[in-house]
Amino acid sequence: MSVEIVSKHHQAQGAFDFGRIRENKPIGFPHENGGMNSMSNIFYWAHAWSDVGGLIDTHPHQGFEIMSYVLDGQLSHYDTKYDRWLGLDTGDAQVIRAGNGISHAEKVLPGGNFFQIWFDPDLSKSLKKEASYTDIKQKDFPIEKLEYGTVKTIVGAESPLQLDTEGICVRDLTDIRKGNWSMPLSKESVYSVYVLEGGGQTDYGTLTKDDFLVVKNEDLLSINFGSDSRLFIIESPAKVSYLTYAEGQGIMA
Repeated sequence: MSVEIVSKHHQAQGAFDFGRIRENKPIGFPHENGGMNSMSNIFYWAHAWSDVGGLIDTHPHQGFEIMSYVLDGQLSHYDTKYDRWLGLDTGDAQVIRAGNGISHAEKVLPGGNFFQIWFDPDLSKSLKKEASYTDIKQKDFPIEKLEYGTVKTIVGAESPLQLDTEGICVRDLTDIRKGNWSMPLSKESVYSVYVLEGGGQTDYGTLTKDDFLVVKNEDLLSINFGSDSRLFIIESPAKVSYLTYAEGQGIMA
């Protein structure tokens, strides 16, 4: 059994554009204080926002698959492969398959906030591929209304957004009603849970907004929500079949 809760105040912190863009990082870079280190094949996870708008200037990537998911507001994205700016609205997602190298920039419009998550594919293969990206609009994701709330599948199952990174499933759970809630788990997977709204009580401690919960080797996740809530959940393999970046592959991000 392994369960860990990382509150927002214990996550790594960061800023861009002279503080116009702020971020907390449940999974930060190895040199940063706070948050957790990479797990499974999730290398990095940041929640970024801007009240006034800001720019993350052009910078390079290679190897990783980098997903941006717009929680609220708007982003604008530029990359050197296609040499144009494209907009992302609330509920939209984008994956950059950085491959053998690409540079990009992001503008966060006033009031925008989003997740950026770096997934770790088999770098011995991804570094040999041309860089590419996929934008998916909110309306194109599968959404299922269940008794306890609504589930939007962003990656995995019938989603149009697919990754080369092994065994990833990403879901946005909204309108989870106040009261007892549970989700069956597989011991073959790791579950990374970000509390976007609301919160509640678990057997392992209290969850509040922006807390991060990681669950391994459990059969069931149960939360008694004190108010209507929203969870963002990534399921990844407990054991990855290839050597991850964190395990020692020496390439630049």
